[in-house]
Amino acid sequence: MTHLDPVVFTDYLVRTRWFAGKGRPFTVTGVRLVGEVPGRVEGSPHVVIHLVQVSYSDVEETAVDAVELYQVPLAFYEHPQQRLDHAFVGWWEHPEHGWVHAYDALHDREAMACWLRSFDAAASEEHGNTVDPETMLTFHRLPGYDLDAEAPSMLFTGEQSNSSVSFGEDALMKVFRKVTPGVNPDVAVHDVLTRAGSDHVAALYGWLDVLDADSDAVIQLAMLQQFLRTATDGWDLALGSVRSLFADPELHARESGGDFAGEATRLGEALRELHETLRESFGSSSIETGDLADQMRARLSAAESVVPGLAQHHQVLSDLHDRVAQLGRIEVHRIHGDLHLGQTLRTSKGWKVVDFEGEPAKPLAERMLPDSPWRDVAGMLRSFDYVPHVADRERDEEHDPEEAAQRTQRAQEWAHRARNHFLNAYTGGQMSDTQHTLLDAYVADKAVYETVYETRNRPTWVDIPLQAVARIGAA
Repeated sequence: MTHLDPVVFTDYLVRTRWFAGKGRPFTVTGVRLVGEVPGRVEGSPHVVIHLVQVSYSDVEETAVDAVELYQVPLAFYEHPQQRLDHAFVGWWEHPEHGWVHAYDALHDREAMACWLRSFDAAASEEHGNTVDPETMLTFHRLPGYDLDAEAPSMLFTGEQSNSSVSFGEDALMKVFRKVTPGVNPDVAVHDVLTRAGSDHVAALYGWLDVLDADSDAVIQLAMLQQFLRTATDGWDLALGSVRSLFADPELHARESGGDFAGEATRLGEALRELHETLRESFGSSSIETGDLADQMRARLSAAESVVPGLAQHHQVLSDLHDRVAQLGRIEVHRIHGDLHLGQTLRTSKGWKVVDFEGEPAKPLAERMLPDSPWRDVAGMLRSFDYVPHVADRERDEEHDPEEAAQRTQRAQEWAHRARNHFLNAYTGGQMSDTQHTLLDAYVADKAVYETVYETRNRPTWVDIPLQAVARIGAA
């Protein structure tokens, strides 16, 4: 349909929030035209989806992260659209309309209306699918919800790795920017949990995918789900609780009006129920803890080459890994994989968990593997530990030393209460020695990962995860 200049995509990618290759030497080595989004009406732009292949020269060609694939939907207009100047990508030659102006379609309400009409039309088709026979671009719909095909769209601007657009007050579409052939775990898990009637996720309404001719695998491009418009981000809620505590440091955490213990309890109960549904829906299996311990040892070894402060904790962590290796086989099943407070929403009907894509840095095949539920628990415990540290760093550097010491004590109280209430709710107050060992190991593994991240991105923060590692040693 169009003659595409890779240089134009190169210039655009580095200006986006969601491109993960900023700062790395890269070249656009391919642009694939996926197809045009149906649902176009008179006056609408042509909305065309492209997959842009990016190759990096800072790693070997065979490395896992040597090549990445990004989705770039474009809206083509015959004339310039000043309202979309901020989303302008470039000019291209269209075989039917001559030179056209191309804009990132996610910023354009007219373009987004084409997506919405396409999802709406899929509901009336047999099996809830609309398939383009030429491109195999397929819109899927689950039964049970009627879309408002006239709802206006709004792009969310704060995201880092994907792009989300709300349609009115009821539906939200997440467009996956970095894509990989194969089933996306976010779609797969939401599909299963929606059909199972889980109360702890936003219901899935549908998704968009295409068959990749090169790999003969599906590439999932977007998902449409319930929009929890009145929900509060779990991280923001916890941060507000600590700010309330710091506003009157004379009070203990349990006495503060912003005490988070009750919310931590409800969140622990929600995660327990979510894990039970995942186990029942996907089934479970088992793994050898010797293999798990080897993976943790390898991550520690790699981290020690980056973080000098880990050296003093090496023996304690090695002993912990040895205890893990002696546990034999443990049960694993599908989990969240990257759980923290920022992946939760507090609604009037309880806690919801979002973003089941897993750790973005891991290959898709690895993210789809079953894992121990204690990884999710550990991720949440680490998140509770971070909240008061972040709240403290927000305050003015000039403060009274006595007040600072008191605030540090209150912060420790807050984190301790949140962790304990969450853990007691999740476990029912009972944990075996095996569970204690696994939880300690997963908490340590997460903290080791955090030391590397902080060293590379926020060196003055590395003491936060190092303190967590030290606590494990002391215990």
